[in-house]
Amino acid sequence: MQLKDLLYKIQLTSVSGSTSVEISDVQTDSRAVTPGCCFIALRGTATDGHQYIAQAVAQGAIAIVAEELPATMAPHVTYIQVKDTALACGWISHTFYSEPSTQLRITGVTGTNGKTTVATLLYKLFSALGFNCGLISTVENRMGNEILPATHTTPDAVSLNRLLANMVEAGCTHVFMECSSHAIHQQRIAGLQFAGAIFTNITHDHLDYHKTFDEYIRVKKSWFDALPATAFSLTNADDKRGNVMLQNTRARKQTYALKTLATYKGKILDSNLTGLQMMVDDVEVYFKMIGEFNAYNLMAVYGAAVSLGTDKHEALLKLSMLTGAEGRFECVQTNHRTVMGIVDYAHTPDALLNVLATINKIRQGAGQLITVVGCGGNRDTTKRPVMAQVACEHSNKVIFTSDNPRNEDPLKIIQDMESGVSITQKKKFISIPDRKEAIKTAVLMSSADDIILVAGKGHEKYQEVQGVKHPFDDKVVLMDMLNMMDK
Repeated sequence: MQLKDLLYKIQLTSVSGSTSVEISDVQTDSRAVTPGCCFIALRGTATDGHQYIAQAVAQGAIAIVAEELPATMAPHVTYIQVKDTALACGWISHTFYSEPSTQLRITGVTGTNGKTTVATLLYKLFSALGFNCGLISTVENRMGNEILPATHTTPDAVSLNRLLANMVEAGCTHVFMECSSHAIHQQRIAGLQFAGAIFTNITHDHLDYHKTFDEYIRVKKSWFDALPATAFSLTNADDKRGNVMLQNTRARKQTYALKTLATYKGKILDSNLTGLQMMVDDVEVYFKMIGEFNAYNLMAVYGAAVSLGTDKHEALLKLSMLTGAEGRFECVQTNHRTVMGIVDYAHTPDALLNVLATINKIRQGAGQLITVVGCGGNRDTTKRPVMAQVACEHSNKVIFTSDNPRNEDPLKIIQDMESGVSITQKKKFISIPDRKEAIKTAVLMSSADDIILVAGKGHEKYQEVQGVKHPFDDKVVLMDMLNMMDK
């Protein structure tokens, strides 16, 4: 493809050199540049791609897209100056890969909690309905039945469009993807054509990146504002900011709810540790998933399925057979012990509260709730004391431990958590920095009918300490410890 064909949707500041040159590849990582490549210099939170323009040229780049041009420019290279390289990258990538989103029905999911479960359930539902589907999620990416590793909730624009192009080639018709606030703000989804957008909820998270809650809301809303009239926009009417997402959108406005009037209305009839009995638009349905938060997830999936043209009875029938995403309220139990373990990805105060409230509503007998929880390093520090207080208020016993400390001192993270616990709750918790020891201690503390919640990491198969990822799986460790106690 010629360079000029990649630029027709881009607002250019200046051009130096010919745009009638053949482009063999598009890259934002200078290390991956090969001869004939177009290198786009992105400004990231850790590095600035403008520092690697010379390296990209040395490796054979014949076109550079940048916000600032270098003082010395190679005569055989074309330099394109734009105001926003992130935005340009989205459109260039989409064009380079033959606009794959126009050949797919893509439904995106945004919100603080529930994105992975909703996207995964939609993928499973439409696959069960006979469609060849793609999934782009925090846990994994899928192309038909092929599982692909996931490195980000939403990939960078180049990787995303390459993946979508591969899905087109593989015969996929529908794609369900998470759209994180980071991805929206960083223009990773720029240029994509969506068939629909879903808003689950918004609570305290990512303020280390967005700085203010209002900015966090604005970023998510900007995606809905940009939707075309051909798309649907589906929002949680029970969330007090749900309708904000629909204020300026041109898309068809749809809502779902359990407590207020909505396009798609649900009601919980019974909730226990085996599932949910619900009334959904006057149809009584039993679902295998647990808790009120999953009732909302199921309503979002049902609403999206109907918005995409599925018969509502067929959608509910297939949904009733499905289970959720890995590491989301996943039960772990041995054959002999009456202690139940639950592994969940809850890593925000609201998500943790939802899980704890659900367990407390449905647990039976005199069993206690023991919670193992930590907070990630190099992330929003303001939620640490809040999460600790939530854990102590809604559990019988709590163990504070490491999550992914990354480059922070685990002890400092735990101290931040401890500062949020009220005097009346201090006797409830102990702190054990080693996560494996913390889970083992929870099991040793447990008695018949107790429930152990291990929160924060969910599906993750590693623990990141000082920038190094070490193998660690909460579910495997919890199961091993429970089996050990059986012997």
